[in-house]
Amino acid sequence: MSEPLVIVGNGMAAARLVDELAKTSLGRYAIAVIGDEPRLAYNRVLLSSVLSGETASHDIELKPASWWRDRGVTLKYGCTATEIDVGRRELKIAGEESLTFSRLVLATGSAPLRLNVPGADLAGVHTFRDSRDVDLLLTLAAQKKRVVVVGGGLLGLEAAYGLAKAGAPVTLIHLMDRLMERQLDAPAADLLKTLVERKGIKVLLNANTARLRGETQVDGIELTDGRSIDADAVIFAAGIRPNVALAKDAGISVNRGIVVDNHLRTGAADIFALGECAEHRGICYGLVEPAYEQARALARHLAGGDATYSGSVVATNLKVSGVAVFSAGDFIATDGAETIVLNDSSRGAYKKLVIADGRLTGAVLVGETQDALWYLELIRTRAPIAKIRSDMMFGRSLAIRPEAA
Repeated sequence: MSEPLVIVGNGMAAARLVDELAKTSLGRYAIAVIGDEPRLAYNRVLLSSVLSGETASHDIELKPASWWRDRGVTLKYGCTATEIDVGRRELKIAGEESLTFSRLVLATGSAPLRLNVPGADLAGVHTFRDSRDVDLLLTLAAQKKRVVVVGGGLLGLEAAYGLAKAGAPVTLIHLMDRLMERQLDAPAADLLKTLVERKGIKVLLNANTARLRGETQVDGIELTDGRSIDADAVIFAAGIRPNVALAKDAGISVNRGIVVDNHLRTGAADIFALGECAEHRGICYGLVEPAYEQARALARHLAGGDATYSGSVVATNLKVSGVAVFSAGDFIATDGAETIVLNDSSRGAYKKLVIADGRLTGAVLVGETQDALWYLELIRTRAPIAKIRSDMMFGRSLAIRPEAA
């Protein structure tokens, strides 16, 4: 008889885990997936494409309903898990009977942060995180509302680009001195800012929000340096917080995220966590690829194998505001590492490779990222690069030649 396996969360991590389980242990588990969003799992990375009108909402679904049905998965979306009874091995769902589980996986993701400033609760202040937010922002864009986006990381840039492409006048403000400071060095961020501004988005850096103006409806934003920006709507896209309340209330160990070991196990027997809600070795990964790596390891563990997860090389490989951006590894170049840089701002291209101990340890690419996955492979495998060092800046096709192989 199949063991009842319940997954809380119906996002990208949960969908990948089910996919991996179907490959490794089809039939071993009777899988139920509980999600609070009222739709099938979708590719959250493509939300800005939906916002900009480049992609239809139904086209970003990861799998059709038939795929889940064919694998015997019970899907309950539009449902909220309210409590884990660890002792009785039951998951309580709002308005429904409890589900009994043999194994439970928490893939509850993250929630967007709202700045704790006066006016943050005014009408017209929104977040950008899920498909429901996209519907609301599309309405703003259609009405040509003046929008201020708070946050110059991935989420903020994607929201700003989608809104601008959909027709809204957009100002992006960012607390730091450069965009995407966690993924880019200063020259790469400067180029990205230039390319983003060419798309009609006004960018203000070193912009610290003091308060949002308005009586009941937001009508502007004031910065701590005295600058003031008129706005019909404000979008907070300044970070995320792991959804840990369900685990914490059940007495499961939580720091910033739900604490897991190398098997993605929490402190409670047969309860696991993965994706944005999980904290492994003190790190909460807010990117898709680490969640997929965790899903592969957890599926093999649940299938009875000895697979472990030892952490991820953090990499970003996306189109940010319509601009191709990639970074991985030690892109700042610490501890005396060497750097090779190509900067052609007129062509909108920037490349930086970081080398240490005869190996590629980090890379940043803006504008031209066709060799990104090759660079990432070199970083992850720590392959020696002595034979290709002089040519690797120009890409794999030139560096990997018969005489250089």
